[in-house]
Amino acid sequence: MSYPEHLSYPEPRYHGDKGEVNAVFRPSDTPADLSSPGGSTHYLATHASTGGEFGLYKAELGPRSAGARTHFHKAMSESFYVLSGELELYDGEKWVTGRAGDFLYVPVGGLHAFKNVTDEPTSMLMLFSPGAPREEYFERVAEMTRRGGEELTEFRVRHDSYFVD
Repeated sequence: MSYPEHLSYPEPRYHGDKGEVNAVFRPSDTPADLSSPGGSTHYLATHASTGGEFGLYKAELGPRSAGARTHFHKAMSESFYVLSGELELYDGEKWVTGRAGDFLYVPVGGLHAFKNVTDEPTSMLMLFSPGAPREEYFERVAEMTRRGGEELTEFRVRHDSYFVD
């Protein structure tokens, strides 16, 4: 394969000559950071731990989990990688069934949604870029949805989540 002679990489952000010891390892048996009757979420790489570069979360949805209705983000892209089970993914035009190994990338502004319509659990990775402090959103979305009204609207806007009703 032929590659262009002048590839474009981002500007360096590390300016040392020897490298650093700064990697972060998270064992697979680390308990979920958030658990609810509908599933659990593992905070693999947060806005804080990546310096805002990206956020990576493992979400496990129980059978018949509602997931998230159609929405978009103004400041970040969102990607989904199905680890196990089946996950219904809305790509802005149609629902597709994602299975282990399937991937959906949603650019900034792209309509998307997801849900588990099966009687089996499903597991996926969600990647947000650039990273945003999504932990509060995951931890409080159920409570804020119950409250509703202006409080819910402000919560969603603060977390860059614009739902299409």
